[in-house]
Amino acid sequence: MSKQKLFRIAVIDGQGGGIGAQIVEKLARALPARKVEIIALGTNSLAAGRMYKAGANEVACGENAIVFNAKRVDLLAGTVGMIMPFGFGGEMTTAAAEAVALTPAPKLVLHLNRSGVEVIGSIAEPLPHLVDMLVEKVRDLLCL
Repeated sequence: MSKQKLFRIAVIDGQGGGIGAQIVEKLARALPARKVEIIALGTNSLAAGRMYKAGANEVACGENAIVFNAKRVDLLAGTVGMIMPFGFGGEMTTAAAEAVALTPAPKLVLHLNRSGVEVIGSIAEPLPHLVDMLVEKVRDLLCL
C-alpha cells in the first residue's frame, strides 16, 4: 500500500502573524487533512507560533527556514510582502524574498497595500474576503 503524497502549502507571514494565522485557519478548515500539509513559515517566532496555533502542521521561522522550505512546497501563500525584500516591516530578508520569488511553486499573493505596493486591477476587499478567495483558489487547484 503506497502512502499518498501530501500537497504541501507554505503560509508566510511576519510581524505578529495575524494575517498568516487567518490564512492557515481557513485553509485548515476548508481542506482535507489527509491530502494537505500546511507549513507555517514566519519571519519571527511570534508569527510562526501564531500560525501554528491556527492549525499549521509544521512551523519554522527565520530566513533559513524560508529559503530551505520555499523549494520544498507545492504552493506558497501570503501577502505581497513575502516577495519583497524588506517586506513585513523590514523582516523579509533579501535572500528569503528571492527564494520565494524564484521557486517554481505557484504563489497566491494577497494584495494588501502595507508595503507601499499597489496591484493595479485588484479589487479592494476586506482581508477576510481576500482570504476566502485565496482558499477557494487553493480548492480549485486541488480540484476539491
